[in-house]
Amino acid sequence: MTLRDATASLTAALTALYPESEADAIARMVLQHLLHLDGLHFMMAASQPVQPSVLAQLPALQTRLLAHEPVQYVLGTAYFAGMELEVTPATLIPRPETEELVRLIEREQGTTPGRRVLDVGTGSGCLALALARVLPVAEVLAVDISPEALAVARRNAALWAPAVAFQQVDILQDLPTGVPPGSLDVLVSNPPYVRESERTQMRDNVLAWEPATALFVPDDDPLLFYRRLTEIGHELLRPGGAIYFEINEALGQETADLLTQRGFAEVRVQEDIFGKARVVRGEK
Repeated sequence: MTLRDATASLTAALTALYPESEADAIARMVLQHLLHLDGLHFMMAASQPVQPSVLAQLPALQTRLLAHEPVQYVLGTAYFAGMELEVTPATLIPRPETEELVRLIEREQGTTPGRRVLDVGTGSGCLALALARVLPVAEVLAVDISPEALAVARRNAALWAPAVAFQQVDILQDLPTGVPPGSLDVLVSNPPYVRESERTQMRDNVLAWEPATALFVPDDDPLLFYRRLTEIGHELLRPGGAIYFEINEALGQETADLLTQRGFAEVRVQEDIFGKARVVRGEK
């Protein structure tokens, strides 16, 4: 069986769950991963036979994909800001639109060396590691409530940004240790922000597999984490320090208003690559 045939076969099976274009993209991801090929070499090898050892792995992977398991968990990796990161069901899968947060912080903070950064709810570590790589000689601390997520983040850091520090913290109850008041330059977070009532709009591959504690907030308090993060920002950021949030696109103005009401300046909402409200930033 050629690589083209194997891709077509897996694509056809996955169209039971996904539109054909998405099924094809998933099939290509699987085979590129198994064969260690980038996009160009994958296309060049389309007419080449696939080794039997690779073909033998496809039925089990197909079964997992047809059970709505995200391809990133099936393969154990996801790409973010030029890094191939380990992901497991203990961590959210990094989204391309979250890279907008990295680019914004790099534009605003990247000209000054030695920035002190706190990433709250780090998950796989994607934001903390990306910022450590783009901000010159930054001191980055990443916290999460989940020990399982922190184990994944530490393994990712060992490969991509070994200087990043980690702590297990329930941010709704406690503060990270070793961070003096008024010492931070940047507080960044992609906290839970999906309202419980929005579950019906989400796919099974998210609902059944990604960690609910990293996704959902109560309908009657959707800004729960943002309110707490503004309190932390007031205490830990230096004057002029900046706070950056990924947000629920439906609550952009409400999140911005919260920052303004809590005394932050230069507050604005940024749109992502899809034209949706994605980031709110402000300055202490």
